[in-house]
Amino acid sequence: MNTFEAITLVPGHARAPGIALPPLSFWGGYDAGRGVIVDATHAGHGQSLASRILVMPRARGSSSSSSVLAEALRNGTGPAGIVLTERDLILSIGAIVANELYASNVPVVMVDEAAFAHIAAADAHIEIDAPDAAFMARVRVSPGAP
Repeated sequence: MNTFEAITLVPGHARAPGIALPPLSFWGGYDAGRGVIVDATHAGHGQSLASRILVMPRARGSSSSSSVLAEALRNGTGPAGIVLTERDLILSIGAIVANELYASNVPVVMVDEAAFAHIAAADAHIEIDAPDAAFMARVRVSPGAP
């Protein structure tokens, strides 16, 4: 198991299989009802983020992505957690709203480039432990079942 320090953008705890993708716009790129990537130009087209840890360097696109992410989390079709390399206010707002309104527990964290490369390359389960923004979060990568 490898453990990496992360900055907490949205507190929470999640453990799920990871899915590494290039930047995605939830607005127009993700169907919150069906839970699949619908952007035909995206490398993850047709894949689901439901109950997975989304690993991507940053989001792409519209500020409306926060509402699509929140809706996906309400529907149970959104990611269990998100690992980024850049602060993303839009995705953070979507997760915060879902956490507050729908009692979700979806952490969003930011890691450095070296940690991101390792996490994104791993075919593994990922655990995010981000209890509080005052302390460093931990991202653990482990092969096998959760």
